[in-house]
Amino acid sequence: MNTLPNWHPAKLPPATPLTGRFIRLEKLDPRQHRDDLWEVFNGPEADAALWSYLPYGPFEEREAFDRWLDSNAATSDPLFYTVIDLRNGQAQGILSLMSMVPAHGRIEIGHVAFGAAMQRTPKGTEAIYLLGKLAFELGNRRLEWKCNDANSRSKRAAQRFGFSYEGLFRKHMVVKGQNRDTAWYSIIDDEWPAIAAGFERWLAAENQRPDGQLRTLEACRTSA
Repeated sequence: MNTLPNWHPAKLPPATPLTGRFIRLEKLDPRQHRDDLWEVFNGPEADAALWSYLPYGPFEEREAFDRWLDSNAATSDPLFYTVIDLRNGQAQGILSLMSMVPAHGRIEIGHVAFGAAMQRTPKGTEAIYLLGKLAFELGNRRLEWKCNDANSRSKRAAQRFGFSYEGLFRKHMVVKGQNRDTAWYSIIDDEWPAIAAGFERWLAAENQRPDGQLRTLEACRTSA
C-alpha cells in the first residue's frame, strides 16, 4: 500500500489577487469588470471561435451576459478570476479554479475564456502559471485540465503548458445538444517544480523581448 504519512488535506483558494509581470488575477467582480469583458468578448475585435466549445455563449444581449457574469461571481467552486492587463488596467479574460476536492488534493483550471487581446501574448500563459502555482502552494497533489476532445486549440494549450494527457472519457457530456467526449490532462505535484521553472524562464524579461520571444515554453521547460 502506498501510504502518505505526512499527508494533509489541501486548503481552499483565497479570493485574493495574484500579480505577475504582465497581468493581475482578481476575483471576478461584475461591478468593476463587466464593461471591459463585454467589449473584449462581444466587441468588434472579439474572437468569434471563443464560445464554440464552452457550455454557454455567445451572448447577443447584454442583459444575458450580465446575468451570466453575476452567477459566476456568486460561486466559490468554480472560483472565477478576471485577468487584468497591468499595462492598461483592462479586464481581458476570465478563468477559474474548480472541481476542488481538498481531502484528496485535487483541483482543476477551467472555464478559460481569453479575449483576443490576450491571445498570442504572455498574458494567458502567465494566468495559467499563477493559478498553477497557487494550486500547489495550497497543498494540492494534482492539477487537472479537461476539454472537449474536438477542441484542438485547448488540447494544444494543455500540452504546451506541461499537462500530461491521461485519456478520453467517451460520451461524457451533452453540451449545446451535442455529444462531448472529454480529454483529461493533469500535472502532479512531483512534476510541478520543473514545469514551474519552465514557466518562469519563459516569462522572464530576458526571454520576453520587444523583438519577440527567444525560446518556446517547451524549450524553457526542457532546459529548466
